[in-house]
Amino acid sequence: MASWVLSECGIRPLPRFYPKPTNSFVSNPTPTFKSKFNPTISPLSSSLDSREGFFSKTRNWTLNVATPLTTLQSPSEEHTERFDPGAPPPFNLADIREAIPKHCWVKNPWMSMSYVVRDVAIVFGLAALASYFNNWLLWPLYWFAQGTMFWALFVLGHDCGHGSFSNDPRLNSVAGHLLHSSILVPYHGWRISHRTHHQNHGHVENDESWHPLPESMYKKLEKATQIFRFTLPFPMLAYPFYLWNRSPGKNGSHYHPDSDLFLPKEKKDVLTSTACWTAMAALLVCLNFVMGPIQMLKLYGIPYWIFVMWLDFVTYLHHHGHEDKLPWYRGKEWSYLRGGLTTLDRDYGWINNIHHDIGTHVIHHLFPQIPHYHLVEATEAAKPVLGKYYREPKNSGPLPLHLLGSLIKSMKQDHFVSDTGDVVYYEKDPKLN
Repeated sequence: MASWVLSECGIRPLPRFYPKPTNSFVSNPTPTFKSKFNPTISPLSSSLDSREGFFSKTRNWTLNVATPLTTLQSPSEEHTERFDPGAPPPFNLADIREAIPKHCWVKNPWMSMSYVVRDVAIVFGLAALASYFNNWLLWPLYWFAQGTMFWALFVLGHDCGHGSFSNDPRLNSVAGHLLHSSILVPYHGWRISHRTHHQNHGHVENDESWHPLPESMYKKLEKATQIFRFTLPFPMLAYPFYLWNRSPGKNGSHYHPDSDLFLPKEKKDVLTSTACWTAMAALLVCLNFVMGPIQMLKLYGIPYWIFVMWLDFVTYLHHHGHEDKLPWYRGKEWSYLRGGLTTLDRDYGWINNIHHDIGTHVIHHLFPQIPHYHLVEATEAAKPVLGKYYREPKNSGPLPLHLLGSLIKSMKQDHFVSDTGDVVYYEKDPKLN
């Protein structure tokens, strides 16, 4: 009885073990069945929705949140309404799915390929122009433009990994390997770890990308590691190192088939992608002998690091940097829906179209099978259902310079989360700064 009272009051010890990260992924449409919310809802969505309904009916979640509630002004400004971002939402995945137009789920391989042709043509065109003029006044413009286009290629390969590029797994694999290998990303190794990220988003221990460190693990890091982890520009250069050795507290490499990231049946896929990555690296070495290392540095090396900075900048701000603290979850408090609702949309100005609207991230995280060219429409349709759980992004100028402030602020404040509690928020290490 005493343990029941403590549990219902939200005072619970940290579980000894956490569930293993979900490692299942469905690239293509799953079998469907009838639902009271939507006649064509997938089994995955339904199971997750029912889990949401169970928890929301049986637990008083507000007592288990470790930070003050956010106070928002009502439209009339005559009274305030208390909103708890860590509370379970009054809707489920089926409600969101039902609000999204049916044509938003349709994948058009010809349209997807047209974006590939466009981006590849721009990449080669920029390289040809830079080589022709070979002017030091123009090289910095080339580096920024080409690095941005490398990032655009990554996003298209990202669609291949989710299966939103087309319904043909072979086309997705071939296009994904060509796109990602060209920018030194191991396609299957990345795809599998990114699947883990999506299936465990918002979970302190099981998430894969930009997840928080528990306080005890953070304090075990060497001081130099702490400084590099939260001092710009170093975190924005982390991606290649993450591919080799993952994040603190996690073992394995995206290139090794025996890594903890992969199931035994995935070894062949990982070896294939590592072989493609090696072939691209060998081609770059050969081009160094043909064109010279300085020319290759200007044409490929510097744009590659600009691409890395774009990737780290965008992916970090999709999960950090909001003016209000956002929750992270553990144990039974976590669900697919609640974890997905902690992600953020961002406006990148002129870059939105160039990097294929990757800033429309909330709906993408909940329904990664939606093609990128339908994400904006799907988001607009889902906003009435999401309500306050959708955080409207700030409008950007031509370039998203306003996001630099959000990045800097987050790096100064978001250092670790508590070792205990099932709904936790980032805390600051006052000694670090």
